[in-house]
Amino acid sequence: MPDLDALQGTWLVTALEIDGMTVGAIPPGASITVSGARFTTAGMGAEYEGDLELDGASQPKQFDLRFTTGPEKGNTALGIYELSGDSWKMCLTTHGGQRPVSFSTKSGTGHALQTLVRAKSVRPAELDGDPAPELDGEWLAESLVMDGQPLPKSMAKTCKRIAKDGELKVFMGPQTIVHVKFAVDRAQQPMAINYVHVSGGQSQSGIYKLEKNVLTTCLAKQGGPRPDAFASVPGDGRTLTVWKKRG
Repeated sequence: MPDLDALQGTWLVTALEIDGMTVGAIPPGASITVSGARFTTAGMGAEYEGDLELDGASQPKQFDLRFTTGPEKGNTALGIYELSGDSWKMCLTTHGGQRPVSFSTKSGTGHALQTLVRAKSVRPAELDGDPAPELDGEWLAESLVMDGQPLPKSMAKTCKRIAKDGELKVFMGPQTIVHVKFAVDRAQQPMAINYVHVSGGQSQSGIYKLEKNVLTTCLAKQGGPRPDAFASVPGDGRTLTVWKKRG
């Protein structure tokens, strides 16, 4: 099937709308990988895996995602899609209901609209800055705010970051939601931190401060300007986190 062949590989989520609401802060590692007729996801809060079935003759084109692993195991998401070169757009159900008929969402439908770009089409960014051994180790989340929306404390408690030798992973429970190479510039005020994501090579600019065993970071959305203050308000796409070093 031509479309299935064209979808092989990893796709990065660049835009997301759910139930009529735009998600401003998308985890940079959020992606879908298609291998044969199987799909897996990463960076979406949990691991999802299953079978992908396409109907390219329909108008609009249709697909079914049959989940075999993860919280949705045994369920099927019904969707429509458009595929154009290195761009893939889909609209699908998230908790049952009728297949979408257009690429839009409304409150109460449970539909999700995603735009994705092929990972290999993103040119890896250069990593600027110096190593930061003082940020190595395991850190537990004290608070996390994404696009002005605080993560519930019950979820924040499941988050941790582990850094070593300029490489960082952030976990939410067992799921890796961020995997980056990083470097810092202590001469800037506030001190600057730069990320390059291992999957896809996107860059992110941020600031940080370290006060004894408490680390505060504020990261811009992908491609956004470096923050000048430790704050996140609705619509800015920033992620503000406070971490406490373990042990």
